[in-house]
Amino acid sequence: MTSALLAYLESIKARDPAPRSRWEILQYPGVWALFYHRIAHWLFGKDLFFLARLVNHWSRLVTAIDIHPGADIGKNFFIEHGFVVIGETATIGDDVTIYQKVTLGGTNPTDGVGGKRHPTIEDGVIIGSGAQVLGPIIVGARARIGSNSVVNKDVPPGATMVGTPRGPPWSPPSTARARSCPTARPAPGPPIPPPESWRVSKTRSTNCARGSPSWSRSAISRWGPGRGKGRDRNGARLAAGAAPDAAASIGRPSGEATVRQPIRRFRRGAATRHLEILTGPAYL
Repeated sequence: MTSALLAYLESIKARDPAPRSRWEILQYPGVWALFYHRIAHWLFGKDLFFLARLVNHWSRLVTAIDIHPGADIGKNFFIEHGFVVIGETATIGDDVTIYQKVTLGGTNPTDGVGGKRHPTIEDGVIIGSGAQVLGPIIVGARARIGSNSVVNKDVPPGATMVGTPRGPPWSPPSTARARSCPTARPAPGPPIPPPESWRVSKTRSTNCARGSPSWSRSAISRWGPGRGKGRDRNGARLAAGAAPDAAASIGRPSGEATVRQPIRRFRRGAATRHLEILTGPAYL
């Protein structure tokens, strides 16, 4: 037993140059996870499922590695760092190296009957960190699986697998389907009048603190083709006795209130400028 342990520690040291001695390797979580799994797997084979699960949960608590008691693992199995999940029906050969955050996961059986649903890893395989090996597939001997790869098909011996599987190419929906599901579009609103129809009015005041003139207010009126209620198309005020039809004839119904919406207020030195847009209800 001592010779087998020494051979196992030497196999890890040959794959990982970081440890300086065998005592340092004994502190690796992957070594302890494999030790606890040997006990849980023996209990699982004796149909002591509760005790096997109890050992498995303790191992996961202290090592952050979850190996199902039913998994079959060969010799010189090395888990680098941890955070690995290995399913119940997984089979792992000899001299296999798995890096952190690897999942040997299964697929959901369509008939509801559990069977071989986890991968089979043959001898000498190296699986990079973050890889996901899913389903009852076979990873051939001495194969390499790159980091963050997703493998759901068989891997030939000695091959290198990287990336994720591609799905079917995208195709636009058929014409019949597009007609049966029309896309609702909002109704177009009223046209925005051209800028030359806008009226800009500015008032100039004097800053009492410094005695210098400054712009205190700027207003832009956007009332459509006309110039607002009470004005004609040329911007001149209507006479006091003008008919109400004159206000309605300039493109703005009579009796509608003007809505004042402040947009921005900012300071430049001692002057404060206030810009606001006066719009009719049609443009809200």
